[in-house]
Amino acid sequence: MKRVLIVVMVMLLGGLVSQAQRGGPSPEQQAALAKQDALEKATARLQVTEDVLPLVVPGHTIGEAVGVAKNSQGHLFVFTRSGNAGPAKGATASQLFEFDQNLKFVKHWGQDNYAASFAHTVRVDKHDNVWMTDEGANMVVKFNPQGMVSMVLGRKTEAIDYLERFTERGEKEEVRYPVGNPGTFNRPTDVTWDTQDNIFVSDGYNNSRVAKMTKDGKWVKAVGTRGAGPNQFNTPHGITSDAKGNIYVADRGNRRIQVFDSDLNPVRIIANVGAPWSICTSPGPTQYLFSGDGNGKLYKLDLNGNLLGWAQTSEGHGQSGCLVHEIHCESENVIYKGDCSTWTVEKITIKGAGRASAQ
Repeated sequence: MKRVLIVVMVMLLGGLVSQAQRGGPSPEQQAALAKQDALEKATARLQVTEDVLPLVVPGHTIGEAVGVAKNSQGHLFVFTRSGNAGPAKGATASQLFEFDQNLKFVKHWGQDNYAASFAHTVRVDKHDNVWMTDEGANMVVKFNPQGMVSMVLGRKTEAIDYLERFTERGEKEEVRYPVGNPGTFNRPTDVTWDTQDNIFVSDGYNNSRVAKMTKDGKWVKAVGTRGAGPNQFNTPHGITSDAKGNIYVADRGNRRIQVFDSDLNPVRIIANVGAPWSICTSPGPTQYLFSGDGNGKLYKLDLNGNLLGWAQTSEGHGQSGCLVHEIHCESENVIYKGDCSTWTVEKITIKGAGRASAQ
């Protein structure tokens, strides 16, 4: 009996220890956090003003504002998790709203469309096409400037798929981090384009890769597997490009940005921005790379990856953890931020850089 009690106590103690270990950062994570803290103390802190935008959708709550982008007319697009109805697998919990340059509500895009399951990001290309990336539907949908669907990439998983695979055919449970197949996604996160309008998708939470397609949606190639080495990813959570067609991937779980050319050959790795949730490049002859961390930090870099300054946003807003989900670069001094912790869209204006934090 005593031996049994001792064994039980050891098992319970071991469970408590492992639980405590799971609740805190690993030694590697602690080292990364300390390194980032030292870097920020030695880097100029940006002076910013923050304006929470008074966005009102008639008869609706704005919901988790996970996606934010603007078109050439200054209209704002917000992709939210605010729906509550729909067919097939999961509810239609994604809604894409447009506001004019005065922040007046214009319309709801693609209302109740089949790919609107669980919103992730919205982007607007140089032709003013609006692209929504839906993590739940495993789809990327392109709307033309008039709001009509002009391309659909990927395919939504349906309830019948599970029955066919695991009941009728008796397949085993899915691999947690598969390699991925051409033409389909597995919880994709974002989309961008190169100078030739080729399409690049960060894919994503389950797949760990970047996929390239031609401008008309034909599959070209994919790069990436799950891991921490070069050309590997741990939750590629955002993607953007520069004027030369280089592709920047927010490799969030590995706390870095991986840079590729338009053929997805590696160029460099940037590891000075915490855990990048979203990235964007500013327009204009001199471009800058901006990265946002879920804890509300915003980082400004040159395209070579040199950290120029950083700012802490959303202080005192309440719940944290997803204070930055997507950022849009209007200019090198104006950034828009979608927030899924406090259901807001914010305009951030950079007024200048203060002294380094260590001073």
